[in-house]
Amino acid sequence: MKHQLVLQAALAGVIAVGACGMAQAADPSQEKCFGVAKAGQNDCANLAGTHSCAGQSKVDKDPGEWKLVPKGTCADLGGLSPAQAKASFAQPAARK
Repeated sequence: MKHQLVLQAALAGVIAVGACGMAQAADPSQEKCFGVAKAGQNDCANLAGTHSCAGQSKVDKDPGEWKLVPKGTCADLGGLSPAQAKASFAQPAARK
């Protein structure tokens, strides 16, 4: 029984992550922008891996949380591209 519960949880996680990828791929006029989402308004999983669903960010402008924005507007909003966010996330001092 416990084994089945673990498998169900793992499957749910895979489905959630897949849904996040589809959300981005569905609209090529949008791009992921890290560090601009308000608490509870992120679009999907964060870089830290502490959650895999939309609306679960805890603080405003967490650099590990992302939101879809119109392509080309992320920098204007003060956000980071996925590559920039991953680089800053790899350096703990940069996140403070």
